[in-house]
Amino acid sequence: MTKYDVAIIGSGPGGYVAAIRCAQLGLKTAIIEKYSTLGGTCLNVGCIPSKALLDSSHHYYDATKHFATHGIEVSGLKIDFEQMIARKKEVVDQTSGGINFLMDKNKVTVLQGVGSFADSTHITISKTDGTSEKIEAANIIIATGSKPAILPFIKMDKKRIITSTEALSLKEIPKHLIVIGGGVIGLELGSVYARLGSEVSVIEYMPTITPGMDAMLSKELQKSLKKQGLKFFTGHKVTSAVNNGKEVVVIAEDKKGNPVEFKGDYTLISVGRKPYTDGLGLEAVGIKVNEKGQIETNQQLQTNVTNIYAIGDVVKGAMLAHKAEEEGTLVAELIAGQKPHIDYNLIPNVVYTWPEVAAVGKTEEQLKEAGVNYKSGTFAMRALGRARASMDTDGMIKVLADAVTDEILGVHMIGARAADMIAEAVIAMEFRASSEDIARSSHAHPTYTEAFKEACLAVNDRAIHS
Repeated sequence: MTKYDVAIIGSGPGGYVAAIRCAQLGLKTAIIEKYSTLGGTCLNVGCIPSKALLDSSHHYYDATKHFATHGIEVSGLKIDFEQMIARKKEVVDQTSGGINFLMDKNKVTVLQGVGSFADSTHITISKTDGTSEKIEAANIIIATGSKPAILPFIKMDKKRIITSTEALSLKEIPKHLIVIGGGVIGLELGSVYARLGSEVSVIEYMPTITPGMDAMLSKELQKSLKKQGLKFFTGHKVTSAVNNGKEVVVIAEDKKGNPVEFKGDYTLISVGRKPYTDGLGLEAVGIKVNEKGQIETNQQLQTNVTNIYAIGDVVKGAMLAHKAEEEGTLVAELIAGQKPHIDYNLIPNVVYTWPEVAAVGKTEEQLKEAGVNYKSGTFAMRALGRARASMDTDGMIKVLADAVTDEILGVHMIGARAADMIAEAVIAMEFRASSEDIARSSHAHPTYTEAFKEACLAVNDRAIHS
C-alpha cells in the first residue's frame, strides 16, 4: 500500500492548488478525482466554460449592436452555435491539460476514481473498471466541491428543465429561456443567450437580483441588463415547472400572491449550489456536517477528525473558486508547520455579465446594520473618457470608508473590466489603505481605473471629473 503525506479528494481549484502547494513544501502528495479530467466543476462545467460563452456572445452582441457606430459595417452576420460550443470545449480541454501538466511538474500522483474513507488515514479508490485500491495518508483534504441545488417540487429532466451544466452544452439557442434564480449563475447564462437572440425571463424570489450584494450594484445591474433585453420578475415565488414536450410551463406567485404563468422552450434552475459529499463515507470516520450539508471545521479548516481537513464549497462561506484556492494554500501550509492566514472579508465577489460587477469588503447595508460611522464616495463610469471611447458608459464605483480613520471598508463597482479592477481595491484593503491613499496615487489616463481614484476622491467631496 502506497503511503502519502497528504491525499486530496477532488481536483477543483481548491484541490489542485492544495496539491501543488503541498508538493512545493516537500510533502508526498496524491490527488484523487472521480472524473476523467482534472479541474472540477469550475474548469469543466462552471467558471471557465461559462466565461468562454460569455466572451463569444459578447463579440456577437457588439457586432450586431455597436460595430456600426464605430464605423464598421457588417453584413451577413450569423451565429455558428455548434462552433461556439466547440470553441468552449477547446478552452476547457486546454485548461484541463494545463492542470495535468502542473501535476506532473510538481510530482503529484493523480489517482482516478471515487475516493471514500475506510478510516481516518486510509482511502479506498473505486475505479470505473470495477477495481479498487487503497492508499494511506497522514493528512487528508476534502475538496469535493458542490453541485447545483434543485427545487424539490420540480422534476429535473436535464433536457428542457436544466441546470447550469446542461445550459453550457445546449444543441440550440433557446427561443425563450426562463431563468429561475436571479443570482450570479442565472444572470451570466441568461446574458449569454439574451445576446444570442433568446428572450430571457428571470424569476427571483427576493425583492432584488444578486441578493446579498450592495443594493447599488443590484439596482444598476438590473437597469443595464434590462436595456439588453432581459426581463425581470422579482418578488416572485415559483411553485411549479412542467415539461410538456417542446414547452416548459412555469407557475409563480407574484408579490400579491397572484399566480403568473410563464411559457418557454427551456427553463434553467439556478437557485444556488449545495455541498457535494456523496460517496465520501464521512460516517465511516465520524466527520460532522451541519444542517446545510457543509462539513464543519475550525478556523484552521480541520474537521473534528484532526488529520482531515475540508476546503472550498463543502465548507461554510462563499462558493468561489478563488476562496477555495486560498483555503487550499492555507491548509497545505498548516500541514507543513507554517502559520498562514485568510481574511474572508477581503475575498472579492464578481458577476461576469456586461457590465461586470465586482465587490470586496462590507456593503453599505452591512455597515448601517452594524452601526459603523462611514463616509461614501461614488463616481459614474460615463464621466470617464476611456469609457466613452469604448462605449462602455454603464455603471459606477462606490467606496465606503471609515468616517474617522478614512480606512476603506468596502468597494462596490459595476462597469467594464470591474472583474479586473477589483484587484486594486483588494490590495488596498489588505494594506489597510485609506481613501486618501488611493486618491493621491497616480492612475494612468485614460483608463477605467481612474473611476476608483475618483470615487476615493469623492469620499471627501473632492472628485475632479464629476
